[in-house]
Amino acid sequence: MANVIDITGLPPERVVFTPSPLAELGAALHALSEPGHHPGLHGWVTATNAALKTDLADRLCEADILWRSSRSDILLPARPGATLAEDLDELDKIGDERFVAAAFEITCSPRYTRPTPSPLVDAGERARIREMAAARGPRQAAFTDRMLTDPDGLRVWLRRLFEDCEEAFFGDIWRRVGIQLAADARHKTELLRRKGLAETLSATSRALWLEDPQDRSGNSGNSGNSSNGSTRIVLDKLAQGRTTAFADPADPGVTFLPTSFGWPHLVFAHAQGWRPVLQYPVASPELPAPAALELVQQRLEALGHPMRMQLCRTLSRGPHSTGELAEAFGITSPEVSRHIATLKKAGLIQTRRRGRYVLHQLDLQVVARLGSDFLEGVLR
Repeated sequence: MANVIDITGLPPERVVFTPSPLAELGAALHALSEPGHHPGLHGWVTATNAALKTDLADRLCEADILWRSSRSDILLPARPGATLAEDLDELDKIGDERFVAAAFEITCSPRYTRPTPSPLVDAGERARIREMAAARGPRQAAFTDRMLTDPDGLRVWLRRLFEDCEEAFFGDIWRRVGIQLAADARHKTELLRRKGLAETLSATSRALWLEDPQDRSGNSGNSGNSSNGSTRIVLDKLAQGRTTAFADPADPGVTFLPTSFGWPHLVFAHAQGWRPVLQYPVASPELPAPAALELVQQRLEALGHPMRMQLCRTLSRGPHSTGELAEAFGITSPEVSRHIATLKKAGLIQTRRRGRYVLHQLDLQVVARLGSDFLEGVLR
């Protein structure tokens, strides 16, 4: 499973790395509403929520369908400004029908990969949006009704909400992290110029790679070479999506937005007719490199067999030879070898030779990471 951006024929200068105040505010608001996704931010979330005035906290609760379950497209600008005000000015230029359609990407859905009418003009889409909002609470349902019946008034209300967030807490955040994000964007831009897109994607996230039919050196990522002759950016995510860098003919390209609040999410906006935007977490030295989803699945499947679980229990206590394991569990040495081979292929077993004996031991660090790798994979 993966998300794909077809960039065949796209000039390199159309791949843009730049920070966005609005996108970073969206990431911060998501962390405030879903702290369980961001264990490293618990201290900040607790302090910030405690300091919010009641009125602002209530308004954030009303509008949280824009950033809680999935990030609304309006929070991921393809051409960010230097300040939140500039990002909001660009947001004000979007027509009501397109704005409302983009705002209500409030749940992951296969519908996202194909054009949908604006709920302002289509009764069926309007009913669908209202039903999804109602399932998220009465305040969210009321917010949705206001957006559908008075989009101009609600857009003014929403801009004021973001401005109040800037005054209450985000202004200080942006002064602190904006410099870091701009430096990361400059570094990625220079890396793109000197080393090319494949290496830049690898430096951006291990969940990103370039699939290039012209590259026969084996550097095209986990999926191998493209089968359809196109050059594609591939995102290792459980959700599936497909778009092109020319989705917006007036502004072809791909925009990458760094975030200091985003880990473990890799947020991908790819609505029909919109320039693809990808928000990636800036690497932090204390964060371990994520495992590929394919490897996480392989490890879970390896542990799914009851005998292999028993072997892991024994091997977690120390190194054992194949013969010792066969004797302990009453199975043949070839059976043990087959189970060990599966565990080793999944990277769960360390093997070393001591004289004429080959000893196997469970890699406790890898097993300990499996829980967080799985969680990161499903949240990515």
